[in-house]
Amino acid sequence: MRPESSAALAAPALLEALPDTVVVADRDGRIAYVNPAVQTLLGHRVEDLTGRSLTVLMPQRLRRGHGAGFSRFRATGAGKLVGTTTRVPALHADGHEVPIDLTLSRLAAEGDVCDDSALVVAVLRDASTTVLLERQFQVSRYLAAIQRVTAALTEAPDADAAFRQLLSTICTELDWDAAMIWRPDESTDRLHYAGVWAAPEVTVPSLHAQARGSAWGRGEGLPGITWQERTPVVIEDLWTDARFVRGGSARADGIRTGLAFPVLHGDILLGVCELFSRQARPVPPDLLDVLATAGRQIGQFLSRLRAESQVRSLAETLQRSLLPPSLPTVPGVELAARYRAGGEGLLVGGDTYDVLPLPDGRWMVLIADVCGKGAEAAAMAALARHTARAAATALSGPADVLQAVNSALVREAGPGPLRFVTACCLVLRPHEGGVTARLSIAGHPRPVLRSPAGECTEVGDPGRPLGVAAETVYQEIDVEMPAGTTLVLYTDGVTEARDGAGVQFDESGLIRVLAGIPAGSAEDIVQAVQTAVDRHRQGSPHERDDLAVLALQC
Repeated sequence: MRPESSAALAAPALLEALPDTVVVADRDGRIAYVNPAVQTLLGHRVEDLTGRSLTVLMPQRLRRGHGAGFSRFRATGAGKLVGTTTRVPALHADGHEVPIDLTLSRLAAEGDVCDDSALVVAVLRDASTTVLLERQFQVSRYLAAIQRVTAALTEAPDADAAFRQLLSTICTELDWDAAMIWRPDESTDRLHYAGVWAAPEVTVPSLHAQARGSAWGRGEGLPGITWQERTPVVIEDLWTDARFVRGGSARADGIRTGLAFPVLHGDILLGVCELFSRQARPVPPDLLDVLATAGRQIGQFLSRLRAESQVRSLAETLQRSLLPPSLPTVPGVELAARYRAGGEGLLVGGDTYDVLPLPDGRWMVLIADVCGKGAEAAAMAALARHTARAAATALSGPADVLQAVNSALVREAGPGPLRFVTACCLVLRPHEGGVTARLSIAGHPRPVLRSPAGECTEVGDPGRPLGVAAETVYQEIDVEMPAGTTLVLYTDGVTEARDGAGVQFDESGLIRVLAGIPAGSAEDIVQAVQTAVDRHRQGSPHERDDLAVLALQC
């Protein structure tokens, strides 16, 4: 070593006491001086480093380009790392990597830019704590983004809408430019394209066009690899990585980096979500960990949403079995109806109505209400309705129909709480001046007969509910309905509707509505009843009951 270098390396006590590591390298890139702080930072003793190449402090992957870069920096003072503090990994004595903040400078004789004897000074500061804090902040950001994604999904009415919402929300929250969803087809055991989203300033026509004709098996392409591995997969360069077989389309659309993560419910794959970026970007392992967890959380939510959708579909099918798909045309009679299942979260109710032509030109009209709500009540309503239809076609009167339903319900009664049904059955016989309605009631609210002048009268004898006692006998009366007359049948969801103070709408409220309606159609009448009940219940905390209204107007 030259004398001037030795003089320059006379380390003052200040350097020895610094908490940061200071490394001085000579013209050959060998360590000429290092202060004792290196042992705390990187585990090396000072005497073990002096005279060794700077590469001893570098991970293997960074050593390849060190020689040329060091020579250029030593000679010119120019380099990418000069004048700034840069986060780089350093190699600890035991072999693990330590993140450090590195600051480089060059010592040369004053005024001599290209002094070949210049010394390189590096200051190394432990960045582990900063890195940990930054990592924790980033993970918190990822988790908050996924939480917002999940919150957005709760607004979706079904699984298909949720998948579409997933694409836009996750890209917006995690700063990706575009996304695609692939969903498995059980019949082909392949992933099929299910949707694309792109940021407002981004278009991906080539990827979109190619996706529409693509399907992936396990291990094929980025979606198939993700399916097979069941973990997030990153491809940092879509243009050159053979695993991404749509490289040409990615290049045409200017998309450079992609990742995919599976949406899983247990071991069941619900979909694969691909995210794309126009910039080549490293993907931190923390994001992959978060996406792996998010994929399972989203999968649980989507699976529940799908199950709810299936339940809703089954409920709609069951509800359709309780109601006619449309009201038939009865000679001389205009019909209109309203129905609404009650109770928070209930998809089906226990109210039912029916209008059925009979073989001799008469018509049966039935309205019924099961004690209780939900699927069990709906099943009983279905039993009552179908039993009534079967009994009516045997040319029975309304009391015989109710007796047949009563016997069926008593026979089917289980050991649990008593379930009874109220019902009102009519058999209509149209004639030249109007209609004669033969009426029988089983514990049901009495129908209201409205005259052409607007006068309202309750008709019939309430009788005993169905399903209580096998020996019950039901009475019949005839109700004449001349032209302009309306008969309104309803369930107690109308009269027992309560306002915020608990006051019921009551029969008197129904009669006020019917008496106050100007001459109008059957449709006008059922609409007026429903509107009045809704207005009465507005803001009420009390549970809503099933509601059915059926109007017959001559």
